[in-house]
Amino acid sequence: MAEQRPWLKLYSNGIPANINADAYTSLVDMIEETFKKYKHKTAFICMGKGITFAELDKYSTQFGAYLQSRGLEAGDKIALMMPNLLQYPIALFGALRAGLIIVNTNPLYTPREMKHQFTDAGVKAVVISENYAANLEQILGDVPIKTTIVTSLGELLGTVKGRMVNLVVRHVKRLVPKYSIPNTVSFKEALSQGKKFSLTLHQGAADDTILLQYTGGTTGVAKGAMLTNRNLVANMEQVRSILMPNLKEAEEVALSPLPMYHIFAFSVNCLAFMSIGTTTVLIVNPRDLPTVIDAFKKNKITLMTGVNTLFNALLNHKDFEKLDFSTLKATVGGGMAVQRAVAERWQKVTGCYLAEGFGMTESSPVASVNPIDGTGRLGTIGIPIPSTDMRIVDEARNPVAPGEVGEIQIKGPQVMKGYYNRPDATSETIVDGWLCTGDIGKMSEDGFFQIVDRKKDMILVSGFNVYPNEIEDVIAMHEKVLEVAAVGIPHEKSGEVVKIFVVKKDKSLKADELIQFSREHLTGYKVPKEVEFRDELPKTNVGKILRRKLRDEAKKK
Repeated sequence: MAEQRPWLKLYSNGIPANINADAYTSLVDMIEETFKKYKHKTAFICMGKGITFAELDKYSTQFGAYLQSRGLEAGDKIALMMPNLLQYPIALFGALRAGLIIVNTNPLYTPREMKHQFTDAGVKAVVISENYAANLEQILGDVPIKTTIVTSLGELLGTVKGRMVNLVVRHVKRLVPKYSIPNTVSFKEALSQGKKFSLTLHQGAADDTILLQYTGGTTGVAKGAMLTNRNLVANMEQVRSILMPNLKEAEEVALSPLPMYHIFAFSVNCLAFMSIGTTTVLIVNPRDLPTVIDAFKKNKITLMTGVNTLFNALLNHKDFEKLDFSTLKATVGGGMAVQRAVAERWQKVTGCYLAEGFGMTESSPVASVNPIDGTGRLGTIGIPIPSTDMRIVDEARNPVAPGEVGEIQIKGPQVMKGYYNRPDATSETIVDGWLCTGDIGKMSEDGFFQIVDRKKDMILVSGFNVYPNEIEDVIAMHEKVLEVAAVGIPHEKSGEVVKIFVVKKDKSLKADELIQFSREHLTGYKVPKEVEFRDELPKTNVGKILRRKLRDEAKKK
């Protein structure tokens, strides 16, 4: 096997070839150890308000006890649906300590998207920001949710600041639509009631599923990737192993603009960084660039993760170059390809190398990364992380030689157990222990991997997966549409955007009608940005629409 792992020669500066995937029996074991080890340190900061590891321990204990008092049992599902707030880690760790399975949910989901995920997972409880409660109200009768905890952006920021934040959000910016959901409690009320009960700590086993992270996989409707204790512990240990040679335990300050419900920030920022005593600065809205810049000013940031679009936006903001980057040690980009021009300018402006990584929800997610010490290679996704094998295979799934193009496959302890209630999809995606990514790439002689083409049909918008099947299903519901095909086209800011090709059933159909219709049923980043009408769509001889042909034509325009 050694000759197939040339990247091992590139491990240096204390990075091991393998990690102990069984360092902890469960994620709860790690949580308990971390809370005690770093109890006096600040764990998370949000909008200037910080909580220590000891406070996180206390509050998550109360929250877990509250969930158990409501009759929730080990193995029940709880959806966390909020932006980056202090409430997120409290709810996350409280639910895990109570034995619940986490279902991370994008708060921007439409009622239709929420209904699918909550029904598919069998969610019994939800913690949701009040900004999105109106959407939940529309589907409550169709989902199995029995316990609803509603929180506000300012709820844990202190009396004065919290009131000010909520006042602005509710009455100035009007970001909280009216809703009426019976039998809800506020987050603070849940914590208060939790004081009356004792938490029965649930340790769990290594192979227990503790996270259902929804993804379309390589194609199709969203499926819940079953991530186990061992998967997440392994990926946490893998990330720690490549970071620690350049970091200092209990001394780092990480900027976390990516939402914790996204698997990248969940595993890297929320778990791996926290496990080494890092203080994590949460950004509620990463599109609010002044807030991100202000976080740099007020905190001595040493670590940062993000996506290409964010890095590019910051570099083009007039105030960013004025910042002091002397403490910045590592910047890691993922979720979408990091453009060479952005990486080069980032290093020039900040003095810090921008290391691109690669992974999938199904791999918890990190599978490869460029060394953060600056010895990486621009335009590549780096080398496999410890205890991980990657290879390139042909259509018959036979390994090919370095330099040859084929599908990227991943094998390691971080690869998911499978898709929840989808054995057929699981068997198609995991073959002989190898995770078939659907990404087309190649490996250099010395072990660096490069993606040369996207997954067959997937669209990547600002780091979020968008699947054509879902877009087409929604557009096809419009009474004036005969046929539709969705593809991704290049976009300077978001990497790609959605474009749809439509054959009209009714000649009166206008592009604006379809875009407005999409907004009613799809999250913003999934809404088509371009509409092109055609008399017919290209198809194979068996009638399958040729999306690739449409995509290629669109790129030439």
